[in-house]
Amino acid sequence: MDYFLNDLQKAVKGMARTIAEEKIIPVRAELDETEEFPRAIMKYLADTDLFGVWLPEKYGGLGGGCFELCLVVEELGRACLGVATSYAVNSLGSFTLLEYGSEELKQRYLPDIASGKKLTAFGVTEAEAGSDIGAIKTTATRTDGGYLLNGTKQFITNGGEADLYTVIALTDKTKGPRGASAFLVEKDTPGFSFGRKEKKMGIRTSATRELVFEDCFVPEEHIIGREGMGFIMTMRLFDTSRPGIGAEALGVAQGALEAALDYAKKRVQFGHPIISFQAVQHMLANMATDVEAARALVYATARSVDSGMKNISLESAMAKVFASDVAMRVTTDAVQIFGGVGYMRDYPVEKMMRDAKITQIYEGTNQVLRNVIASELRKKKTF
Repeated sequence: MDYFLNDLQKAVKGMARTIAEEKIIPVRAELDETEEFPRAIMKYLADTDLFGVWLPEKYGGLGGGCFELCLVVEELGRACLGVATSYAVNSLGSFTLLEYGSEELKQRYLPDIASGKKLTAFGVTEAEAGSDIGAIKTTATRTDGGYLLNGTKQFITNGGEADLYTVIALTDKTKGPRGASAFLVEKDTPGFSFGRKEKKMGIRTSATRELVFEDCFVPEEHIIGREGMGFIMTMRLFDTSRPGIGAEALGVAQGALEAALDYAKKRVQFGHPIISFQAVQHMLANMATDVEAARALVYATARSVDSGMKNISLESAMAKVFASDVAMRVTTDAVQIFGGVGYMRDYPVEKMMRDAKITQIYEGTNQVLRNVIASELRKKKTF
């Protein structure tokens, strides 16, 4: 379908497709096996200015937004979801700074983020605060000239690899979620360390680590916005970033569909290519329809974000839930169409199926987001 892309959108989509085809696909199986962070690919993306796609030109970016980011993420996810995640989380780690940070902080850090010189990450999840982020326990205690951070963050994407971390911590424990604030923390700050790299089912090239803060001093000017705004910032961030998760899911689903379609044309059984059998035809028809429906929803939601639509919680949750469920169905059906060889690591669909699962889990499980959708529906009087 024609989504009427402008020149910038066509350019970034085309560049991401080229990098995916030439740099990612040839090494994705090796990256999955070794679980090595894809730093060389991150450099290719930086050299083509794709790290600045969602950032304003005044900070060295390309002046795009959520939609342009989704176009890039989709193309990378089509090749390898682990690489797409390593790239996409940089927007998650920098959006709060862009939206709420002081001009001094933005001028100091955003140009290096836009150029890919500094990778970013976002730290909110804890052992007891997953979907319930209001249950965080990491604290930020005022001291001379700044704050002392104490606590741990769990399952942080780009943990240990990123140079800058947006961290949500409690500045007033008595206020619960309303006592949370956001801080920008540099990697080499004394008192800031990392746990082991997690061994994961999928997206293995993406680094996932624990963040550990032990009397970690953060200067006062590194607070983002005002004290007590951290929870609101996080909710706003997820409303904006969930279309990106939808784009990840869309990309891996598209990749699995293409692989299954190509295989079905070549695989001969009972004297005919298996695509000639109606059972396979119907599976492919459903897969293709689901993928295109997910694309339409993700694109529309991303464009709504960029339009400045104030309350995007409903649409954002829908885009993430629908696209990630599609990704799981399509990758599972792709393995089925491949049959026995699809279960083997020699073929990409096995990896795609493992990778797809995480899109139903992170940035709000689909079960929790269905509660969000239902809650937003209750507020609506009409569509």
